[in-house]
Amino acid sequence: MYPKNLEREDASIAPSDESIAGKLDAVIAELPSDHVTVAEIRDRIGDEGVLMLSLLLCVIFLVPVSIPGVSTVFGAAILLGGTSRLFRRKLWLPGFVARRQLAADKVKAGLTRGSAWLHRLEKISKPRRLQRYLAAGAAETVNSFGIVLGAVLLMAPFGFVPFSNTLPAIAVLLLCIGLLQRDGLCVLLGHVMNLLTMVYFAALVILAFLLVGSLNFKALWEKLFEG
Repeated sequence: MYPKNLEREDASIAPSDESIAGKLDAVIAELPSDHVTVAEIRDRIGDEGVLMLSLLLCVIFLVPVSIPGVSTVFGAAILLGGTSRLFRRKLWLPGFVARRQLAADKVKAGLTRGSAWLHRLEKISKPRRLQRYLAAGAAETVNSFGIVLGAVLLMAPFGFVPFSNTLPAIAVLLLCIGLLQRDGLCVLLGHVMNLLTMVYFAALVILAFLLVGSLNFKALWEKLFEG
């Protein structure tokens, strides 16, 4: 059995009058002014559940922002949230994730800027499209795994590379919006974005190996024939 908060999230209900982005804007406005922790964000979201928490934590990665510790802490929280859905358990956050203090002014500024993009993403979602991608069973497991995969990609050590955080964040956002809005097409786009992110990262790794190999070959050539 799912915990009650997960049952509520996955229930086939019509979206409420208040938009997802509107709810998250209200949470952002209520955050403390000095320091922010994941535990405080979770407590303010309350019964809305894991998907809403993952949405809010991903929003900050939609815009270029540099806040020490954010990728690790927020990424770990999203990963644990996806894992809790995958194994049908209540969300548990270890102390180093839940209580890590982050500068409130930077976090709130990043969340506010990212929320503008969330408003745009939410507009593409329409309830009850491609419902077969939302069915209980295999589809449910695949969708939860998609959130886990997006979180792992978000935590990958490519922070200095353009779009390395943005692409997996968009994947998780699309998955969460699709599950909350019961929009199978949005969920499918989230999986596609995860695949594109993996292709992008693989291309970066291959390019790095080729570059290193080229430099090593050049050094060897100079040593043999120009030394």
